[in-house]
Amino acid sequence: MKRALTFAAVGEASTGLALLIVPGLVGRLLLGEDLTGIAIPVARVAGIALIALAVACWPGTPLVGMLAYSAAVTLYLAYLGFAGGLSGILLWPAVVLHTVLSVLLARAWFENKEG
Repeated sequence: MKRALTFAAVGEASTGLALLIVPGLVGRLLLGEDLTGIAIPVARVAGIALIALAVACWPGTPLVGMLAYSAAVTLYLAYLGFAGGLSGILLWPAVVLHTVLSVLLARAWFENKEG
């Protein structure tokens, strides 16, 4: 089972990384269409989620995977708000929520490492 989980984690991490770097190409290869407009940041958030899933499965734990996801999404959403010119009504509340979640998850992770 460990081999299958490792194989799946590597595959998901690779797909997630591709979605972060070249989301349009991934869309073209998977769906036969280029991703454009708002689909690009949505695909990148999906890429972050796939990478976090891979971290949770191997070599990390679910706590580390959730921390990786929450911290990365916090940074990416804040980047979109500041530099990307995107700002829906829930963007900044989502950034604040993920910041709080990241702090709580990091605290739990450090406490778990010490105890």
